[in-house]
Amino acid sequence: MRIRTTLATGLAAVTALALAGCTGGAAPAPGGGGAVDTKGELSGEIQFQTWSLKNEKFTPYFEALIEDFEKEHPKVKVEWLDQPGDGYQDKILSQANSNTLPDVLNLPPDIAFPLVKAGKLLDLDEADPGLEDKYNEGGWDAYSSFTGVDGTYGLPWYLGSDESWWNMKQLGEVGVKEADLPTSTDAWLELAKKVAADSNGKVKLVSSMPGLDTFVSADIDIMDDDGTFIFNTPEAVEIVQQYADAYKAGAMPPESLTGSYGGNAEMYLQEKVAYSTGGSGFAGDLRTKAPSLLETTVATPRPGIPPLFVQGVNVAADSDNKAAALAFAEFVTNQENQVEFVKIAVGFAPGTAEGADEVVSAVEGDLDPAQAKAMKVMFDAIPNAEATPFQWTGGMTDYLNQQMALAIRGDAPAKETLDKIVKYANDNRIDQ
Repeated sequence: MRIRTTLATGLAAVTALALAGCTGGAAPAPGGGGAVDTKGELSGEIQFQTWSLKNEKFTPYFEALIEDFEKEHPKVKVEWLDQPGDGYQDKILSQANSNTLPDVLNLPPDIAFPLVKAGKLLDLDEADPGLEDKYNEGGWDAYSSFTGVDGTYGLPWYLGSDESWWNMKQLGEVGVKEADLPTSTDAWLELAKKVAADSNGKVKLVSSMPGLDTFVSADIDIMDDDGTFIFNTPEAVEIVQQYADAYKAGAMPPESLTGSYGGNAEMYLQEKVAYSTGGSGFAGDLRTKAPSLLETTVATPRPGIPPLFVQGVNVAADSDNKAAALAFAEFVTNQENQVEFVKIAVGFAPGTAEGADEVVSAVEGDLDPAQAKAMKVMFDAIPNAEATPFQWTGGMTDYLNQQMALAIRGDAPAKETLDKIVKYANDNRIDQ
């Protein structure tokens, strides 16, 4: 199972327009409606929709979850729906346009956004004030940062992040020890240049071009309060120039700038690079594909601010049974049930403020020691992790990669490159 971050390539904009069209041309205000009382006796039927989770691995969990909720609320009946992985956003659009959204559904922030703008999701801040402290801060913020909209429109459910993976055998050959591994973006790039020089280009620590997450990790402001991209700063220019310097020093494989690039994890498995990023499940890939490499690999937190991948549970604003729907959404995402879920979805963290230690202690005995250690590294990083803004699309990533390759090869100035990328991003915002 992998985190599902679609980062829509323009479809979200089409979605927003289509939703506005189905309401007469002007999207309504996002779904509020005040507090929803879930404390009294609940009754009626609700639908709960997941995203590609009805299978041998997860079906028993959801059947037991629903049974437990129905025991607590014997007058409520929960119908579980599940949609395939492919075409999920199209399905959500179809349901929203036909006013058939399930009462409770699973949406990552980027897919949730057009529904929020169209008033199709319930503002959970208004519906049940005081929920925020129960959930992971970064996950909560991911559903509270929709441009021009107040409120929160999803409860963080399960979370993922990347960490750093280091080939200590290669690094040891140039005198680098585990205690020397960097904790900031600047220090990592400086080490990359030094290692490349000391090894005559044999040991490479830069395995991909900078992406938006690189600037997030470096604590560079990505957007202003109005949702305008602003990451063409002197600090970002310096990072791009450091990448260019590292490339020139031989710290970066040439194919990482071309269409033949297969990803930094694959290059790490082939030992073309001594550094990669990846989730805690990468230990399993190493065990399967390169067991000898696993023995010399160390996992540490990503330099700087770690990335955050978010899945959430949302409530339809048009639900005919908001009380039961909200109560069930909170039940699905409470600490006890999230802990039980991520015991099965090994490698993911609960979206609650607490519970990670429970997961680690429960599963580490059944895991490969390397994966157990990597999972703990990731879980320790999750409280400080930040999600990439939902406004950043796949099309923007493609444009960034095209321009960044020129800058890193030295064919374009770093400042000019960032200015072009930021202009392209602002010209193609999905929230306008």
